[in-house]
Amino acid sequence: MLRYIGRRILQMVPVFFGATFLIYLLVFLMPGDPIAALGGDKNLPPELAAQLRAQFNLDKPLLVQYLLYIKGILTLDFGTTFSGQPVSSVMANAFPVTIKLAFMAIAFEAIFGIIFGVISGVKRGGIFDSTVLVVSMMIISVPTFVIGFVMQFFLGVRWKLLPVTVGPNETFLALLMPAIVLGAVSFAYVIRLTRQSISENLTADYVTTARAKGVHPSGVLMRHILRNSLIPVVTFLGADLGGLMGGAIVTEGIFSVKGVGGVMFDAILKGEPATVVSFTTVLVMVYLIANLLVDLLYAALDPRIRYA
Repeated sequence: MLRYIGRRILQMVPVFFGATFLIYLLVFLMPGDPIAALGGDKNLPPELAAQLRAQFNLDKPLLVQYLLYIKGILTLDFGTTFSGQPVSSVMANAFPVTIKLAFMAIAFEAIFGIIFGVISGVKRGGIFDSTVLVVSMMIISVPTFVIGFVMQFFLGVRWKLLPVTVGPNETFLALLMPAIVLGAVSFAYVIRLTRQSISENLTADYVTTARAKGVHPSGVLMRHILRNSLIPVVTFLGADLGGLMGGAIVTEGIFSVKGVGGVMFDAILKGEPATVVSFTTVLVMVYLIANLLVDLLYAALDPRIRYA
Protein backbone atom coordinates (compact mmCIF):
# COMPACT_ATOMS: atom_id res chain seq x y z
CA MET A 1 0.00 0.00 0.00
CA LEU A 2 2.77 2.46 0.92
CA ARG A 3 4.59 1.64 -2.30
CA TYR A 4 1.41 2.32 -4.26
CA ILE A 5 0.87 5.66 -2.50
CA GLY A 6 4.47 6.66 -3.20
CA ARG A 7 4.07 5.79 -6.87
CA ARG A 8 0.88 7.82 -7.09
CA ILE A 9 2.57 10.82 -5.45
CA LEU A 10 5.38 10.64 -8.00
CA GLN A 11 2.78 10.64 -10.76
CA MET A 12 1.28 13.81 -9.29
CA VAL A 13 4.51 15.79 -9.69
CA PRO A 14 4.40 16.27 -13.52
CA VAL A 15 0.64 16.88 -13.33
CA PHE A 16 1.20 19.60 -10.74
CA PHE A 17 3.91 21.41 -12.71
CA GLY A 18 2.08 21.00 -16.02
CA ALA A 19 -1.21 22.38 -14.67
CA THR A 20 0.38 25.36 -12.90
CA PHE A 21 2.49 26.24 -15.96
CA LEU A 22 -0.52 26.13 -18.28
CA ILE A 23 -2.47 28.43 -15.97
CA TYR A 24 0.51 30.78 -15.73
CA LEU A 25 0.80 30.76 -19.53
CA LEU A 26 -2.89 31.58 -20.01
CA VAL A 27 -2.69 34.51 -17.57
CA PHE A 28 0.50 35.71 -19.29
CA LEU A 29 -1.20 35.63 -22.72
CA MET A 30 -4.22 37.63 -21.61
CA PRO A 31 -4.61 40.83 -23.64
CA GLY A 32 -3.86 44.17 -22.03
CA ASP A 33 -1.27 45.46 -19.60
CA PRO A 34 -2.25 44.86 -15.96
CA ILE A 35 0.20 47.50 -14.72
CA ALA A 36 -1.22 50.13 -17.07
CA ALA A 37 -4.73 49.20 -15.92
CA LEU A 38 -3.80 50.13 -12.34
CA GLY A 39 -3.79 53.78 -13.36
CA GLY A 40 -7.35 53.70 -14.60
CA ASP A 41 -8.09 56.56 -16.99
CA LYS A 42 -4.73 58.19 -16.21
CA ASN A 43 -1.45 56.74 -17.40
CA LEU A 44 1.04 55.80 -14.70
CA PRO A 45 4.39 57.63 -14.77
CA PRO A 46 6.91 55.53 -16.73
CA GLU A 47 9.23 55.29 -13.72
CA LEU A 48 6.44 53.96 -11.48
CA ALA A 49 5.23 51.51 -14.14
CA ALA A 50 8.76 50.16 -14.59
CA GLN A 51 9.18 49.83 -10.83
CA LEU A 52 5.92 47.86 -10.51
CA ARG A 53 6.85 45.57 -13.40
CA ALA A 54 10.18 44.82 -11.75
CA GLN A 55 8.51 44.28 -8.37
CA PHE A 56 6.08 41.69 -9.78
CA ASN A 57 8.67 40.19 -12.21
CA LEU A 58 6.55 41.21 -15.19
CA ASP A 59 9.62 42.57 -16.98
CA LYS A 60 11.12 39.09 -17.24
CA PRO A 61 10.44 36.30 -19.77
CA LEU A 62 7.57 33.91 -19.09
CA LEU A 63 9.74 30.94 -18.10
CA VAL A 64 11.77 33.05 -15.66
CA GLN A 65 8.57 34.42 -14.11
CA TYR A 66 7.22 30.90 -13.66
CA LEU A 67 10.44 29.56 -12.12
CA LEU A 68 10.60 32.49 -9.70
CA TYR A 69 7.00 31.80 -8.75
CA ILE A 70 7.69 28.08 -8.16
CA LYS A 71 10.71 29.03 -6.05
CA GLY A 72 8.42 31.17 -3.91
CA ILE A 73 5.87 28.35 -3.63
CA LEU A 74 8.54 25.97 -2.33
CA THR A 75 9.30 28.50 0.44
CA LEU A 76 5.55 29.07 1.07
CA ASP A 77 5.78 32.58 -0.39
CA PHE A 78 2.77 33.03 -2.68
CA GLY A 79 3.67 36.62 -3.57
CA THR A 80 1.56 39.75 -3.20
CA THR A 81 -1.42 41.24 -5.00
CA PHE A 82 -1.18 44.48 -6.95
CA SER A 83 -2.68 46.20 -3.90
CA GLY A 84 0.25 45.03 -1.78
CA GLN A 85 -1.68 42.44 0.24
CA PRO A 86 0.02 39.02 0.69
CA VAL A 87 -1.69 36.36 -1.41
CA SER A 88 -1.43 33.95 1.53
CA SER A 89 -3.66 36.20 3.64
CA VAL A 90 -6.18 36.45 0.79
CA MET A 91 -6.18 32.66 0.56
CA ALA A 92 -6.58 32.33 4.32
CA ASN A 93 -9.76 34.42 4.14
CA ALA A 94 -11.25 32.85 0.99
CA PHE A 95 -10.48 29.15 1.17
CA PRO A 96 -12.19 28.27 4.48
CA VAL A 97 -15.50 29.61 3.15
CA THR A 98 -15.27 27.77 -0.16
CA ILE A 99 -14.06 24.55 1.49
CA LYS A 100 -17.06 24.63 3.83
CA LEU A 101 -19.39 25.37 0.91
CA ALA A 102 -17.88 22.61 -1.28
CA PHE A 103 -18.06 19.95 1.44
CA MET A 104 -21.67 20.85 2.18
CA ALA A 105 -22.45 20.52 -1.54
CA ILE A 106 -20.60 17.17 -1.73
CA ALA A 107 -22.47 15.88 1.33
CA PHE A 108 -25.81 16.94 -0.17
CA GLU A 109 -25.22 15.36 -3.57
CA ALA A 110 -23.62 12.18 -2.16
CA ILE A 111 -26.19 11.40 0.55
CA PHE A 112 -29.40 12.29 -1.27
CA GLY A 113 -28.11 11.38 -4.74
CA ILE A 114 -27.12 7.87 -3.66
CA ILE A 115 -30.35 7.32 -1.69
CA PHE A 116 -32.59 8.42 -4.57
CA GLY A 117 -30.43 6.56 -7.08
CA VAL A 118 -30.58 3.29 -5.13
CA ILE A 119 -34.37 3.47 -4.71
CA SER A 120 -34.79 4.40 -8.37
CA GLY A 121 -32.51 1.56 -9.51
CA VAL A 122 -34.22 -1.06 -7.36
CA LYS A 123 -37.70 0.09 -8.43
CA ARG A 124 -36.75 0.70 -12.04
CA GLY A 125 -39.72 1.46 -14.29
CA GLY A 126 -42.00 2.54 -11.44
CA ILE A 127 -43.56 5.91 -10.66
CA PHE A 128 -40.71 6.93 -8.33
CA ASP A 129 -38.11 6.02 -10.95
CA SER A 130 -39.88 7.95 -13.70
CA THR A 131 -40.32 11.00 -11.46
CA VAL A 132 -36.66 10.97 -10.43
CA LEU A 133 -35.52 10.71 -14.05
CA VAL A 134 -37.69 13.66 -15.11
CA VAL A 135 -36.64 15.85 -12.17
CA SER A 136 -32.93 15.03 -12.59
CA MET A 137 -33.06 15.81 -16.30
CA MET A 138 -34.75 19.15 -15.54
CA ILE A 139 -32.02 20.02 -13.02
CA ILE A 140 -29.29 19.16 -15.54
CA SER A 141 -30.98 21.21 -18.26
CA VAL A 142 -31.50 24.39 -16.20
CA PRO A 143 -28.46 26.72 -15.79
CA THR A 144 -27.04 27.05 -12.29
CA PHE A 145 -27.79 30.76 -12.01
CA VAL A 146 -31.46 30.13 -12.80
CA ILE A 147 -31.67 27.51 -10.04
CA GLY A 148 -29.98 29.98 -7.69
CA PHE A 149 -32.34 32.86 -8.43
CA VAL A 150 -35.44 30.62 -8.20
CA MET A 151 -34.37 29.22 -4.82
CA GLN A 152 -33.49 32.71 -3.62
CA PHE A 153 -36.96 33.96 -4.52
CA PHE A 154 -38.97 31.10 -3.03
CA LEU A 155 -36.86 29.95 -0.05
CA GLY A 156 -35.44 33.35 0.84
CA VAL A 157 -37.87 36.07 -0.23
CA ARG A 158 -41.34 34.49 -0.31
CA TRP A 159 -41.15 31.74 2.32
CA LYS A 160 -38.26 33.24 4.36
CA LEU A 161 -36.89 29.80 5.25
CA LEU A 162 -33.22 30.59 4.57
CA PRO A 163 -31.09 33.77 4.29
CA VAL A 164 -31.14 35.30 0.80
CA THR A 165 -27.41 36.11 0.78
CA VAL A 166 -24.41 35.04 2.84
CA GLY A 167 -22.10 38.06 3.11
CA PRO A 168 -20.07 37.99 6.34
CA ASN A 169 -22.64 35.64 7.95
CA GLU A 170 -21.02 32.29 7.07
CA THR A 171 -23.17 30.05 9.28
CA PHE A 172 -24.50 26.63 8.29
CA LEU A 173 -27.98 27.98 7.54
CA ALA A 174 -26.56 30.86 5.49
CA LEU A 175 -24.45 28.48 3.37
CA LEU A 176 -27.15 25.81 3.03
CA MET A 177 -28.96 27.30 0.05
CA PRO A 178 -25.80 28.12 -1.99
CA ALA A 179 -24.47 24.62 -1.18
CA ILE A 180 -27.64 23.06 -2.58
CA VAL A 181 -27.42 25.24 -5.69
CA LEU A 182 -23.72 24.46 -6.13
CA GLY A 183 -24.30 20.71 -5.86
CA ALA A 184 -27.63 20.58 -7.71
CA VAL A 185 -26.31 19.52 -11.13
CA SER A 186 -23.88 16.99 -9.65
CA PHE A 187 -26.73 15.71 -7.46
CA ALA A 188 -28.72 14.91 -10.59
CA TYR A 189 -25.74 13.14 -12.16
CA VAL A 190 -25.13 11.08 -8.99
CA ILE A 191 -28.77 9.95 -9.05
CA ARG A 192 -28.59 8.83 -12.66
CA LEU A 193 -25.15 7.24 -12.26
CA THR A 194 -26.19 5.32 -9.13
CA ARG A 195 -29.46 4.22 -10.72
CA GLN A 196 -27.73 2.91 -13.83
CA SER A 197 -25.05 1.10 -11.84
CA ILE A 198 -27.59 -0.48 -9.46
CA SER A 199 -29.74 -1.63 -12.38
CA GLU A 200 -26.78 -3.29 -14.10
CA ASN A 201 -25.60 -5.09 -10.95
CA LEU A 202 -29.08 -6.38 -10.08
CA THR A 203 -28.77 -8.98 -12.84
CA ALA A 204 -25.09 -9.84 -12.29
CA ASP A 205 -24.05 -13.45 -11.73
CA TYR A 206 -22.70 -12.86 -8.23
CA VAL A 207 -26.06 -11.39 -7.19
CA THR A 208 -27.89 -14.44 -8.55
CA THR A 209 -25.48 -16.69 -6.65
CA ALA A 210 -25.99 -14.77 -3.39
CA ARG A 211 -29.75 -15.05 -3.74
CA ALA A 212 -29.46 -18.76 -4.49
CA LYS A 213 -27.50 -19.20 -1.25
CA GLY A 214 -30.41 -17.71 0.68
CA VAL A 215 -28.83 -14.35 1.54
CA HIS A 216 -31.47 -11.88 2.75
CA PRO A 217 -32.46 -9.29 0.08
CA SER A 218 -31.20 -6.41 2.24
CA GLY A 219 -27.86 -8.21 2.64
CA VAL A 220 -27.61 -8.73 -1.11
CA LEU A 221 -28.29 -5.05 -1.69
CA MET A 222 -25.91 -3.66 0.95
CA ARG A 223 -23.02 -6.16 0.83
CA HIS A 224 -22.94 -6.98 -2.87
CA ILE A 225 -24.91 -4.67 -5.15
CA LEU A 226 -24.29 -1.34 -3.42
CA ARG A 227 -20.56 -1.80 -2.83
CA ASN A 228 -19.89 -2.60 -6.48
CA SER A 229 -22.29 0.05 -7.73
CA LEU A 230 -20.63 2.82 -5.73
CA ILE A 231 -17.27 2.55 -7.54
CA PRO A 232 -18.21 4.86 -10.47
CA VAL A 233 -20.11 7.14 -8.06
CA VAL A 234 -17.05 7.54 -5.81
CA THR A 235 -14.95 8.32 -8.89
CA PHE A 236 -17.37 11.05 -9.90
CA LEU A 237 -17.56 12.54 -6.39
CA GLY A 238 -13.76 12.62 -6.03
CA ALA A 239 -13.33 14.48 -9.31
CA ASP A 240 -16.26 16.73 -8.49
CA LEU A 241 -14.74 18.05 -5.24
CA GLY A 242 -12.05 20.02 -7.07
CA GLY A 243 -14.58 21.15 -9.64
CA LEU A 244 -16.94 22.47 -6.97
CA MET A 245 -14.19 24.49 -5.29
CA GLY A 246 -12.98 25.99 -8.57
CA GLY A 247 -16.37 26.36 -10.23
CA ALA A 248 -18.21 28.23 -7.50
CA ILE A 249 -17.84 31.63 -9.19
CA VAL A 250 -21.50 31.85 -10.29
CA THR A 251 -22.90 30.53 -7.02
CA GLU A 252 -20.67 32.73 -4.88
CA GLY A 253 -21.64 35.73 -7.00
CA ILE A 254 -25.38 35.09 -6.63
CA PHE A 255 -25.24 34.64 -2.86
CA SER A 256 -22.44 37.17 -2.12
CA VAL A 257 -20.11 34.50 -0.75
CA LYS A 258 -16.60 35.86 -0.14
CA GLY A 259 -14.79 32.76 -1.32
CA VAL A 260 -12.33 31.45 -3.90
CA GLY A 261 -14.57 32.01 -6.92
CA GLY A 262 -14.98 35.75 -6.42
CA VAL A 263 -11.30 36.31 -5.61
CA MET A 264 -10.14 34.38 -8.68
CA PHE A 265 -12.59 36.20 -10.93
CA ASP A 266 -11.32 39.59 -9.77
CA ALA A 267 -7.69 38.44 -10.11
CA ILE A 268 -8.28 37.26 -13.68
CA LEU A 269 -9.82 40.61 -14.62
CA LYS A 270 -6.84 42.44 -13.09
CA GLY A 271 -4.32 40.08 -14.68
CA GLU A 272 -2.66 39.15 -11.39
CA PRO A 273 -0.69 35.96 -12.19
CA ALA A 274 0.48 35.37 -8.61
CA THR A 275 -3.07 35.35 -7.21
CA VAL A 276 -4.59 33.25 -10.01
CA VAL A 277 -1.81 30.66 -10.06
CA SER A 278 -1.60 30.48 -6.25
CA PHE A 279 -5.30 29.69 -5.94
CA THR A 280 -5.07 27.29 -8.89
CA THR A 281 -2.09 25.55 -7.29
CA VAL A 282 -4.10 24.79 -4.16
CA LEU A 283 -7.07 23.63 -6.25
CA VAL A 284 -4.80 21.33 -8.26
CA MET A 285 -3.47 19.84 -5.01
CA VAL A 286 -7.02 19.33 -3.73
CA TYR A 287 -7.95 17.60 -6.99
CA LEU A 288 -4.88 15.32 -6.90
CA ILE A 289 -5.37 14.39 -3.24
CA ALA A 290 -9.07 13.72 -3.84
CA ASN A 291 -8.19 11.36 -6.69
CA LEU A 292 -5.63 9.58 -4.50
CA LEU A 293 -8.29 9.06 -1.81
CA VAL A 294 -10.68 7.76 -4.47
CA ASP A 295 -8.11 5.17 -5.55
CA LEU A 296 -7.68 4.07 -1.94
CA LEU A 297 -11.45 3.82 -1.48
CA TYR A 298 -11.63 1.41 -4.42
CA ALA A 299 -9.87 -1.22 -2.32
CA ALA A 300 -12.46 -0.81 0.45
CA LEU A 301 -15.36 -1.13 -1.98
CA ASP A 302 -14.00 -3.93 -4.17
CA PRO A 303 -11.85 -6.65 -2.52
CA ARG A 304 -10.57 -7.75 -5.94
CA ILE A 305 -8.72 -4.45 -6.27
CA ARG A 306 -7.22 -4.83 -2.78
CA TYR A 307 -5.98 -8.33 -3.51
CA ALA A 308 -4.47 -7.21 -6.81
